[in-house]
Amino acid sequence: MLTLNSMFSSFFLWLLLIFSVLSPHVMEHAVSSKWTYGVNYGRIADNLPSPHSVVTLLKAAKIKNIRIYDADHQVLTAFQSSGIEIIIGLPNEFLKDISVAEDRAMDWIKVNVQPFLPATKIRGIAVGNEILGGTDVGLWEALLPAAKNVYSALSRLGLAHTVQVQSPHSEAVFANSFPPSSCTFRDDVAPFMKPLLQFFTQIGSPFFINAYPFLAYKNEPQHIDLNYALFKKSPGIYDAKTKLHYDNMFEAQIDAAYAALEKAGFEKMEVVVSETGWASRGDENEAGATLKNARTYNKNLRKRLLKKKGTPYRPKIAVRAYVFALFNENLKPGPTSERNFGLFKPDGSIAYDIGFTGLKASSATSIRVLSFKGIGSSYILGFTSCFSLLLLLAL
Repeated sequence: MLTLNSMFSSFFLWLLLIFSVLSPHVMEHAVSSKWTYGVNYGRIADNLPSPHSVVTLLKAAKIKNIRIYDADHQVLTAFQSSGIEIIIGLPNEFLKDISVAEDRAMDWIKVNVQPFLPATKIRGIAVGNEILGGTDVGLWEALLPAAKNVYSALSRLGLAHTVQVQSPHSEAVFANSFPPSSCTFRDDVAPFMKPLLQFFTQIGSPFFINAYPFLAYKNEPQHIDLNYALFKKSPGIYDAKTKLHYDNMFEAQIDAAYAALEKAGFEKMEVVVSETGWASRGDENEAGATLKNARTYNKNLRKRLLKKKGTPYRPKIAVRAYVFALFNENLKPGPTSERNFGLFKPDGSIAYDIGFTGLKASSATSIRVLSFKGIGSSYILGFTSCFSLLLLLAL
């Protein structure tokens, strides 16, 4: 008969052995690889859940990367200790003022960024949104100095290594994008775009593009195959110059951006999709804006992003994208589609099924079970079996 001390000594020796075998696998699950699926959290609405409820919703959906379009303190406070990484926005209306002097950028960061770090994982600042190619040329001129001042202020505060500076663009910056290899920046945009890209290359920032197959289809439904836009089976397109075939428009739009960057001299810059999505409702003249199409696009997009694959032209660079949007925004101006891009309803339930569960009442037990799922049932089973065997051996 073993003594009590020897029994426990044997038990803990075996326990250490088991964890030495299992720990690499556990760590493999605990340390997340580079993200590919994020969501834009717009809030131009009067019926949305509280930011704290949004954190619960995102955790239930296992969404770990979001963008917001401002630096709302209530949101940033709610996301403290959530583990969710956030890109905040420096709205367009602040650009001209921030571009004047670094001290103005410093003041903005000291109020809207620094107090929330490190508890809130602010990982980037989007300086403006869809500036170049827009109607206000004064903002075109302010964009680069504003971005430089924001980066300089971050550097002085020792934050530039964790908070990246970016600026999302619309497809309006391109002169053409079909076929993808022919894409170039507009002649009037290029003098502003190239210095901006040079700066982003120096600080290691990617190229952010808002890519919407929905908008392309809506504008030219007679020329674009809906199946091609929705990731469904279709003939696709063939780019004769690169000899590459595209079976979906999303990847073609990304590779068009890569082609434009390459022609401008920035072939090593990564493209990140800062917005993409599909409206579930629209006006009579908004072709394709249906719930069925929104579900199909977003479900297929999610599957595609979770594969962590590249595009035909850049196969080694996994596509990363922020889906637009988390909720329908009932106060957004413009056509009906603008208010109907949401994946979720204001009560936290799903707008349509693409694999998310939405907010549900959960017991403490079910929460614990979900946390174990992250480790893997096979490892839990193995640990339980070994634990039982050790008890038998000890006795």
